[in-house]
Amino acid sequence: QHSRLINLLGVKQLIVGINKMDCDAAGYKQARYTEIKDEMASMLVKVGWKKEFVKNCVPFMPISGWIGDNLLKKSENMAWWKGQDVLIGKKVKLHVDTLLDCLDKMVQPPARNPDKPL
Repeated sequence: QHSRLINLLGVKQLIVGINKMDCDAAGYKQARYTEIKDEMASMLVKVGWKKEFVKNCVPFMPISGWIGDNLLKKSENMAWWKGQDVLIGKKVKLHVDTLLDCLDKMVQPPARNPDKPL
């Protein structure tokens, strides 16, 4: 529901965090990450996000908020995670390994005219 709403509101940037990679069900396994990533990508397309955008511009980050994996620094628990290349705009390609990389390097605030009302 949230992904549909933000799409309808015109949001042009998206980061998907696949959390709880440390839990017993996920166990830091790549297979579980891939299963969730594929399901989320499919759901995003079904609710209206363009397939090309989801494929090329949306990073799917395997993280553990409890342990801190891939939040600020790359996790040693997920040696299989090599990061992801994402497109910013139409030409700029960026490699991201952590959520911090996404927030610092990828996210761009929208242009605003300071002379107009909010």
